[in-house]
Amino acid sequence: MLNSTRVSHFTLAAFFDTGILRYLFFMIVLLLYILIVGANIVLIALICMNRSLHEPMFLFLCSLFVNELFGSAGFFPPLLLQILSDSHTVSASLCFLQIFCLYTYANVQFWNLAVMSYDRYLAICHPLQYNTRMSYKKVSMLIFLTWLCPIIEVAVMIYLSARLQLCGNVIHKVFCDNYSIVKLACYDTTINNAYGLIYMFTLVFALIILILYTYIKILKVCFSGSKQTRQKAVSTCTPHLASLLNFAFGCFFETVQGRFNMNSVPNMLQIFLSVYFLTCQPLFNPVLHGLKMSKIRTLCKHLVGGKM
Repeated sequence: MLNSTRVSHFTLAAFFDTGILRYLFFMIVLLLYILIVGANIVLIALICMNRSLHEPMFLFLCSLFVNELFGSAGFFPPLLLQILSDSHTVSASLCFLQIFCLYTYANVQFWNLAVMSYDRYLAICHPLQYNTRMSYKKVSMLIFLTWLCPIIEVAVMIYLSARLQLCGNVIHKVFCDNYSIVKLACYDTTINNAYGLIYMFTLVFALIILILYTYIKILKVCFSGSKQTRQKAVSTCTPHLASLLNFAFGCFFETVQGRFNMNSVPNMLQIFLSVYFLTCQPLFNPVLHGLKMSKIRTLCKHLVGGKM
């Protein structure tokens, strides 16, 4: 399948010679990766080891943290190698593998946030029916679909891109990007573009509409309920909304950069905006949810104090 591209490797042209500073950049990126891995693993372990956290909300959070580790593993190790490299090339097979990891990560993130908003909608708008409507069987099915659907969608996208015949091998990013490869195609890419549009409108927009609908319903309950209800809704929904806005912000800039001329923007700023949703989100979520959820906060204090 990859042979049909007639390209054995791709060049990541967004990298530039930083001289001795490459080692400083390497240490900064490595430290960020260690923080992301450490924070997510600690929270996953806390949720798995404590039965008091075996609730739908925390199980969905666990899926979110696992996805952060998955996306980071597809981005940071190749980035660290490229920072120390002089050629900044990557084989075609590894490039498509990275695309699979990063696009699956982004899709699972949207699915997870949508499922979490639905969970909060049931908990706040239908509290008496919550335990019956959000059973462990349903939670397992939602988590399974959260991973299965993105994997299938991204696999189809990569198949359509890998069969293209390319007239170049230069990607103007610091990581492999599917849209950049499609732009290198020699011939008609109607099928790829059509699949991308269908995917965007039927999946991403559908999930965003679902998230907005659930939070509109939650806000209606907040304004019509008691002060205690409003406080509960705000305390549980704020982390989810903040996570969604942060992720949407990063994805928006990544999409804009790929489709519009950004020559007037400094190179370093372009790189930062391009990787924002891959670097800040995996660190932002554990810190936000870990500090906001009282049960996780209490267990972390016990863990640090050696009372586990």
